[in-house]
Amino acid sequence: MTIYENLTLDKERALYGIRDAQVKNCVFAGAADGESALKECRNLQVSDCRFELRYPLWHCKGGELSGAEMTPSCRAALWYDEDMRISRSRLHGIKALRECRNITLRDCDVLSQEFAWFCRNLDVQDVRLESEYPFMHSENLHIDGLKMKGKYSFQYVQNAVISHSVLDTKDAFWHSENVTVTDSVVKGEYLGWYSKNLRLVRCQIIGTQPLCYAQGLALEECTMQDTDLAFERSDVKADVRGEILSVKNPKSGWIRAEKIGEVIQDEQSSAGSSCRILCVSHAPNKEAVCL
Repeated sequence: MTIYENLTLDKERALYGIRDAQVKNCVFAGAADGESALKECRNLQVSDCRFELRYPLWHCKGGELSGAEMTPSCRAALWYDEDMRISRSRLHGIKALRECRNITLRDCDVLSQEFAWFCRNLDVQDVRLESEYPFMHSENLHIDGLKMKGKYSFQYVQNAVISHSVLDTKDAFWHSENVTVTDSVVKGEYLGWYSKNLRLVRCQIIGTQPLCYAQGLALEECTMQDTDLAFERSDVKADVRGEILSVKNPKSGWIRAEKIGEVIQDEQSSAGSSCRILCVSHAPNKEAVCL
């Protein structure tokens, strides 16, 4: 393989289209302020490089990015890429990942608004992420060990499995389809509105007005904290350990919890509701009480 090592590069398309190459300990910065340094590359091994310029890795296929430092001025760093592995890297520029396929992220630190939009086949493990709109319109996600602080997370996502994660967010999973979250903390307001087939297993759910207007919603062995006005107009099967502060106008299915502080059923909404609501202890030989 051709090796590019210990270089400082600031020209437009500095290493455009290189193939079967290693780029090691290079800095992409300087007065020329050139864009698209590694555009249209193939089979690329990039290690321990610093990126300060815009659009460095577009339309790349095959390779690995490890130990990279992408500063806030490195905007839109990885777009339209395929079959790439990113590890031990800091992605701190806006719109860091978009329209990419078959991407693996391992042990990365990401600070990027609008992160991972319209991506397909993402495998994310042990990543720390701060973003305003992460993963919007992405499909086929496998996520484990994500520590995320966000706002409007996982909107319009399809076919995702998330485990062992902490999601501190707001408005997460709106309009999502076929998402399963296991053994995780999900904290935020208005969780999962308008979702289809959202399944939460052994999760801690925290925040107001969760899981409304949902179809095919399932909760298995979950706990709920500070969750009032839950499940409005939802088709739900919920097994909750502990208390729900209040349930409002569920549409169909069943809700089972050890304690429900208040059940709110408006006259108009209750007329079309077939949802069964049960208070039941999970201790042996305890009978259910239907509300």
